[in-house]
Amino acid sequence: MKRLIGMTLALAVALAACSKADQSAPASAGGSPESGTATHNSWTKPHQLIYADTGDINTLNTHLGTFADVQFIGEMTAAWLIRWDQHNNPYPELALQVPTKQNGGVSQDGLTITYHLRHGVKWSDGAPFDADDVIFSTKAVLNPANNEANRQGWDRIVKIDEPDKYTVIYHLSKPYSPAIESFFSTAGANPSILPKHLLAQYPNINHVPYNEKPIGIGPFKIDRWDRGNQVVMVPNPLYWRGQPKLQKIVFKIVPDRNTLLTQLQTHEVDLWPLIGGSYLARVQAIPGYSVSRQPSYVFNNMNFNLRHPALSELAVRSALLYALDREEIRQKIGHGLGTISDSPTPLSAPYAVAASPRPFDLAKANQMLDAAGWKRGADGVRAKNKVRLVLTLAAQAGSPDVDAQIELIRANWEKAGVKLDVRHYPYPQLFAPAQDGGIVYGDSWDVILIAWTNEAIGDYSQLYGCDAFPPAGQNVPRWCNKKAQAAMDALYTHYEQADRNYDVAALVREFVKDVPVVVTLQREDVYGYNSDLVNFHPNNVSLFDNMMDVDMQ
Repeated sequence: MKRLIGMTLALAVALAACSKADQSAPASAGGSPESGTATHNSWTKPHQLIYADTGDINTLNTHLGTFADVQFIGEMTAAWLIRWDQHNNPYPELALQVPTKQNGGVSQDGLTITYHLRHGVKWSDGAPFDADDVIFSTKAVLNPANNEANRQGWDRIVKIDEPDKYTVIYHLSKPYSPAIESFFSTAGANPSILPKHLLAQYPNINHVPYNEKPIGIGPFKIDRWDRGNQVVMVPNPLYWRGQPKLQKIVFKIVPDRNTLLTQLQTHEVDLWPLIGGSYLARVQAIPGYSVSRQPSYVFNNMNFNLRHPALSELAVRSALLYALDREEIRQKIGHGLGTISDSPTPLSAPYAVAASPRPFDLAKANQMLDAAGWKRGADGVRAKNKVRLVLTLAAQAGSPDVDAQIELIRANWEKAGVKLDVRHYPYPQLFAPAQDGGIVYGDSWDVILIAWTNEAIGDYSQLYGCDAFPPAGQNVPRWCNKKAQAAMDALYTHYEQADRNYDVAALVREFVKDVPVVVTLQREDVYGYNSDLVNFHPNNVSLFDNMMDVDMQ
């Protein structure tokens, strides 16, 4: 797993909302609650935090779970070389420094990366941590028997040296500038370091007991996972940085958004980290809750399965884009939040590329399909060469706001002669590995609505690389463009962001031209929380990365 799958949330988990201005906490650099703003609500349980969204999980192992909730829990409990601060900048965790060319951690040719590790660190079960764990975890990623979601970059490792128990040296076949994010960093949904002493005995990690109660090196540890109900985390007494202020964190599994709203209203949940825009007015009306808002690195997107005959045609994909009223969805469902763009890059990222959105134009959509030879039948549905434009759209079950979006899409596409067959799936099934029957990474859909989280440097290879088709990666539309691939390959050789920005721009030009994906919205991150929550400063790439000073007062 790599960046950009940090929050592999179906569109059902739209991350946009707003809040009452008079209840919003003073905005820090991240627009988050600050110490001293607490209002001491009567229902607050000091030093305990309950958060929820409408997701569920089928594993707690970050190597296997590609959806957001697994990553959030992993950020607080797992073992990482690198973490990311409030401003999306890397800082060392189990590594002593972030490797760069300037400090000698990255060789001048970009082919050698050296990590110096902290001494005296222990796993939460008391076992010592050292370089053996890093090397074992690297081999786990590369083990073809493991259901890893992505091995890009890792497959460039040709040799690993361990000159001592606190030094790991990676030798690469080719430069790979995203390594600082990919190799055991929290940015996105990357795999964490695994404890060799617990897992070396197994031929693979796909279904081992560890996945239900992982041992990590974070400020918190897993106390228990009550399937279908909650995951309970408590402080890790052996964490090397000391003890967090929160004494208990509960991820509450609430599969339905209306139920989650009710649980906010009845004070059963303290934090809804990423609120759906259609719940704006109702969240605004809850006394004792505040909302913070910040630019997002998440983009909602509609993926087309380019392996399927109709969608392999550029004219069809382009027509579907013109027949999609993104502004109507933004206004009616998202309450006007976010920005419409044809570019996947975040508006606030250093590698941002502007791309003016193509307008909603049903007449043009119909003209394009007519010109491409797609003729309407007696039922109004277009067909060509015995292929009908009846498209299967996969969506998450239990999300009324997503269903409302789908109905808006359906109504306009029918006017263009396109029919939708909508199929709903529970959250865990949507994001399970393809080997376990997962829908997103499978091939049973024509159109799927997803939200990807961008990462810090602009590497899109795991989403759109020609070698990243599932199960090798997250290129779910199965798009392969030679110019775009050349740009992604070039980015690997560029260790300076200014150089990478040119590579991202080249990729975006091809992305916009080919329409393998429609960016339906560049989002805003909005958090609804008990106003007694203090010092919660989520960044854009690892929301729960900095939890030491977070508290409920």
